[in-house]
Amino acid sequence: MKIYNTLSKRKEEFVPLKEGKVKMYVCGPTVYNLIHIGNARPMIVFDTVRRYMEHKGYEVNFVSNFTDVDDKIIKKALEEGVDSSVISERYIEECKKDMKAMNVRPATTHPKATQEIDGMLEMINTLIEKGHAYAAEDGTVYFRTRSFKGYGKLSHKNLDDLQGGNRSLLVSGEDQKEDPLDFVLWKPRKEGEPYWESPWCKGRPGWHIECSVMSKKYLGEEIDIHAGGEDLIFPHHENEIAQSEAANEKPFARYWMHNAFLNIDNRKMSKSAGNFFTVRDISETYDLQVLRFFMLSAHYRSPLNFSAELMEAASNGYHRIVTCVENLNYLLQSIPGQDGESASVSGEEKELLKEADGFEAKFDEAMEDDFNTADALAAIFELVKFVNLHASSGSGREFLEALKSRIVTLSDICGLVVEKKEEMLESEIEALINERQAARKAKNFARADEIRGELLAKGIILEDTREGVKWKRA
Repeated sequence: MKIYNTLSKRKEEFVPLKEGKVKMYVCGPTVYNLIHIGNARPMIVFDTVRRYMEHKGYEVNFVSNFTDVDDKIIKKALEEGVDSSVISERYIEECKKDMKAMNVRPATTHPKATQEIDGMLEMINTLIEKGHAYAAEDGTVYFRTRSFKGYGKLSHKNLDDLQGGNRSLLVSGEDQKEDPLDFVLWKPRKEGEPYWESPWCKGRPGWHIECSVMSKKYLGEEIDIHAGGEDLIFPHHENEIAQSEAANEKPFARYWMHNAFLNIDNRKMSKSAGNFFTVRDISETYDLQVLRFFMLSAHYRSPLNFSAELMEAASNGYHRIVTCVENLNYLLQSIPGQDGESASVSGEEKELLKEADGFEAKFDEAMEDDFNTADALAAIFELVKFVNLHASSGSGREFLEALKSRIVTLSDICGLVVEKKEEMLESEIEALINERQAARKAKNFARADEIRGELLAKGIILEDTREGVKWKRA
């Protein structure tokens, strides 16, 4: 298995620290709003990496955090007149709903930054003791960037170039720093902000220290894979390396994986441009399995362009696989002897199954080459075409089940649900909609949201209109 390592800028053979086990950390979202489709790309990509590794027999300890203390969270809390934890907990729950709808598995551990403050204080203290950090007069603690000789090795930036030519790349530049490149580990509280006691001041952690500490606590001082969006390479991941390796005096992560940006109609996504979409927005038009298929239709290191046309193409592609599985189920149900009796595979069918094995081999070959999901999906499509050509009412049960098993297994590695559950009856849908309306009237918005989520998970999309609630099947 080869992985492109941002650290070395080349593909490398994957060799885990401990045979059969993978320790993987993926930077999670800052929870101040519903997650957007840019957040969804790393979630889907690295969930697929994890699924493939588990398919290959690895035991994966997968840690992905929630940043639940941040300027944006505090700003929203002040606007609503509530504690910042109310905002973060609300959007952690909403994020989990969207992850479930995208079939993203929960992490082994989902740590929250606010629950790991003691570990952060401990690491900051260690960095001060080792001469890698210092406290300013106001209690702000800075990392002494030039004290870490390897700074810049991930982003391939030179310290002198950072300071000399391009001030936009500086981490920040307060007068009290020893060096403009030094970055914050701990900062004093402002009026109305949450804070924690520390030896330096009442305050809160800098963003970078949070991930270093959570990774160390749940995975250990050295890990196999650290991953996230390419926007995190500098300064976040660069600073994580500096902190972790300066404190622990060990290499931090062996392999660094980064997914490329997602653009909207060939433009960067932003609220000001009016092309900002949350995952929840997309769910009102498409089954989120289509979004997942779309995200995997390009290599994770390639920029991905989101558009209505490309989503329609993804919808067609995804439903081709679903339809193939439905046809196989129809053929299986048509065979007499549903009590388990099945004719043995004929000689011709054995040869066909050997041929079908070739598509599995193609799938594996694509995934082993830096998780090329685009080519892996192409291999599934070849298998679908093969099944459509060779499966018929004259086929034996064992043959049909073997073909179905191959398609479902490969799709599941990609996190694609291609065997749909039985559709809900209209009466069941209407009953849940009525219950949701009653919950909203009683201001029980949590239950109302829960019902929307239940229906969405079963492929039912709700739309609140002036005329009342309308629904459709995804």
